[in-house]
Amino acid sequence: MPWLQLIFNTTQQECPLYSDILSNNGALSVTLEDAGDQPIYEPLPGETPHWPDTRVIGLFDADTNLDKLVALVKEQIKPKIIAQWQIEELEDRDWTTEWTKDFHPIQIASDLWICPSWCEPPESEATNIYMDPGLAFGSGTHATTYLCMSWLAQHQLSEMDMVDYGCGSGILAITAAKLGAKQIWAIDNDPQALISTRDNAKNNTVEDVIYTGLPDSFEDLLVDVLMANILALPLVELAEKFANMVKPHGDIVLSGILPDQVDFITKTYAQWFEIKPITVKDNWIRIEGTRR
Repeated sequence: MPWLQLIFNTTQQECPLYSDILSNNGALSVTLEDAGDQPIYEPLPGETPHWPDTRVIGLFDADTNLDKLVALVKEQIKPKIIAQWQIEELEDRDWTTEWTKDFHPIQIASDLWICPSWCEPPESEATNIYMDPGLAFGSGTHATTYLCMSWLAQHQLSEMDMVDYGCGSGILAITAAKLGAKQIWAIDNDPQALISTRDNAKNNTVEDVIYTGLPDSFEDLLVDVLMANILALPLVELAEKFANMVKPHGDIVLSGILPDQVDFITKTYAQWFEIKPITVKDNWIRIEGTRR
């Protein structure tokens, strides 16, 4: 049986109104989508951000009278003028598996791949990281993750100790482990991320060398590599702490950085590290340096 979608193209201010009306009038689900091309970065605590131009999409049974519902919406938002709207038919599919079609193996380096669990690795002899999208951030599709993984692929990690700070799904810790790192401490302030990291490490058979914990769990670490794929503000706030965790001549690798944040972060970390040329992918920056 097909489904029907009632879609309103509205504004950041008015999308909660349309969302509530659809929810209160029989929508099976309500989804918000970016109607333009405006990214949303880390929200402030307690904030629920929306895009300046937002599509509010209500999903309904095929026999729902949506023309009648549109008339009801017009009545409920008076004296405002109703937003531009449209009705679309949605083909019935097996939605439990449909979403997997959007995820395919990703090649990071010549012999390093990320593979969803439902796909055969394109190169069975390569280093294959098995990672499914989930609640915790990091399935390898984002440029910041790619930048970090490509660094790992280019460096000798055998017998190295490493911190993956802001581990999310654990993808960077797992990659380091599969590339030969001796011990990896995966740190995150989100308990769900730690659970995800442990599960993914087990799925990749590297759980014996990855240790997970909250930031306060590992105060006295001293490692060869510290990798942090987080945001600019915490990178700056944690700079001295990170510096104290890296051995002399060890490496720091920072990602999650936008072009206008490079100078400030570089100057901050230059107090302790010899900063190398930056690497750019899709307007995201990787900064790396060697501990003095």
